[in-house]
Amino acid sequence: MGTPNTLPAPRNALSSEASGTPRRRATSHCRSRHSMVAAAMLEGLPPNGATHVMRLSCDEAAARRIAAIIVETFDPATTAAAAFEETPDPSDWNKGPWIVEAYFGNPPDEANVRALVAVAAGDAAAGAATFGRVAERDWVAASLEGLKPVRAGRFIVHGAHGRDAAKANDIAIEIEAALAFGTGHHGSTRGCLYMLDLVARKRRSRAILDLGTGSGVLAIAAAKLFKRKIHAGDIDSVCVKAAAANAKRNRVASLVRPVLAKGVAHPVLRAGGPYDLVLANILARPLRDLAPQIARLAEPGAEIILSGLIGRDVPGVAAAYRTRGFALARLIDIDGWATLLLRRDGRRREKPKAFLFAQTSGAGVRS
Repeated sequence: MGTPNTLPAPRNALSSEASGTPRRRATSHCRSRHSMVAAAMLEGLPPNGATHVMRLSCDEAAARRIAAIIVETFDPATTAAAAFEETPDPSDWNKGPWIVEAYFGNPPDEANVRALVAVAAGDAAAGAATFGRVAERDWVAASLEGLKPVRAGRFIVHGAHGRDAAKANDIAIEIEAALAFGTGHHGSTRGCLYMLDLVARKRRSRAILDLGTGSGVLAIAAAKLFKRKIHAGDIDSVCVKAAAANAKRNRVASLVRPVLAKGVAHPVLRAGGPYDLVLANILARPLRDLAPQIARLAEPGAEIILSGLIGRDVPGVAAAYRTRGFALARLIDIDGWATLLLRRDGRRREKPKAFLFAQTSGAGVRS
């Protein structure tokens, strides 16, 4: 095959992880340098230094399978895959063809990649895949094009380039653009911000814990909302440094001092309890594993906001906390990612209120 054509830089995309395909992941949306690329894809950023791309138009199921097999096969430090609907239709998410893209930091073995595509979607799909070079550009500048300010309740999350979007009554949170996986664009982060806003309208939380703080966006939001110290931790030292830098950028460094911790295994986090509000935007399995630890640190009447879940994860996670006295009070769904509000009050509750947010418009409500 001849020299590949130069292709335009990629559009914002939903990664195979964000679209619900499971793969090995750490317990926060921030990762070590080795796996940073895959984490960034959660929010639609191409891998830093990507030089080559494979693209293919197919149906949704095939696109998800292809993206999954590529991210499972190649080194995540140099390869990322994305699957997204070519022309999203909010009225029917099953319409239209899907695009799958794979980005490589080095020239890929095209025969090998086609063989993987054939395994996932058949020989016809393998033959239809196209390969090309990614046009050289400043990836941070490129990220700014797609990372517009995001609103969630009273919060607006933006980069330095989006400061003018904040209005008088907004609670503005500025996050470094290069840390795209923590800018609030992902459905789970937006869900947590919406839920945090709903909680704050009914009560003033006094002791707050943010587990898996990532870029620190939720801890910063809580600090600005409640004007109280927020205890925050993350398993990744990169995240801890990023969260501290973002807290300083938002002038809440005195209230948010994240620590390196696995779960709540840090004396500062344990000493901050008992908590009346716990935030954990992680993933289903670690959320289930953390249930005993969170329960021990939660006071009577405490509320916890959990996210990083797709629909099929909800029953198992809710059950893990129900056995420890937490009832599901509310559920928000944004772009297929569920955010739960659970309350420890010992009373039998009515059917939880459920909110469904459209991907492109705003909010709708369902019972």
